[in-house]
Amino acid sequence: MQTFSTQIEIQLPNNSDETQTTTQFTRPTFLMCAPGWYELKYVINPWMAGNIAKSVRDTAFQQWNRLYEALRSLGDVRLLRAKEGSPDMTFVAHGAVVNYGVAALSSFAHYQRTAEEDYLEAWFEDAGFIVWKSEGLPLEGEGDALFSPDGNHLWAAHGSRTSLQSHRRLGNIWHVDVTSLHLVDPRFYHLDLCFTPLSGGHVLYYPGAFDRRSLRKIEDAYSPNNRIALSEVEAVQFACNVINVGDQVLMHTAGSAASRIRSAGYEVSEFPLGEFVKGGGAAKSLALRLSDVSVTHRHPSQRALVIR
Repeated sequence: MQTFSTQIEIQLPNNSDETQTTTQFTRPTFLMCAPGWYELKYVINPWMAGNIAKSVRDTAFQQWNRLYEALRSLGDVRLLRAKEGSPDMTFVAHGAVVNYGVAALSSFAHYQRTAEEDYLEAWFEDAGFIVWKSEGLPLEGEGDALFSPDGNHLWAAHGSRTSLQSHRRLGNIWHVDVTSLHLVDPRFYHLDLCFTPLSGGHVLYYPGAFDRRSLRKIEDAYSPNNRIALSEVEAVQFACNVINVGDQVLMHTAGSAASRIRSAGYEVSEFPLGEFVKGGGAAKSLALRLSDVSVTHRHPSQRALVIR
């Protein structure tokens, strides 16, 4: 395992056999953490307010397991053992950003989640990833940093959890351009609650979550035909918080939004995840991508372009 400070750029492997990392996945691969210690004990986002001690762990297990089995049907799922005293660890996608065998670990903005950091570092170390640590610079994993489907561009948010300063450093790790987006609605405290690049070249987003400049960046990057702009009603049903594997989309039951995603050419599976919505997350928050984004998000329309 190699750990680097924020001042060091990681030299990524190219496509030659001599420089492959030890964490190569040929199938979509995710990390999940069962809600063994999940409960609502504090308020660190608006969704938790009014829900203290109202989570039902048995129901949460049932909901999580249905999502887990569905994701296993699309690829491989590694399991992170739940840690006592870390009730939010089931939202494992907040713990890191991963691509090309490099894991950029989170430094959580709220002390209630900081106990997860060393635990996740040990898991990635044992799994053979190159590990990058932000050394206290607020960063909340895939909650606030999402790659484009080809892995050549990173969308990153700031305003609530992740610091703007972390964006440049993330870009340096993978040598990619980063588009910074400013979140302005506290309900959408993470980017993955209001923005998701989809494998077929579409973007799923809620315009009201962003300031005007950030919204312009999104709409300049995607043509009108490739934008799936959600209403507020759809957004608060966590319709952006989806897992995308090829042309498959797994999401919390979200009504009209699912129909619109299907109309764009995706196969959509809906799961009731209400126990996790109480804590501020849904499908995407519960699964951290480990495989390269180009493997995970390979859409049928892109397969002809793959060099074999």
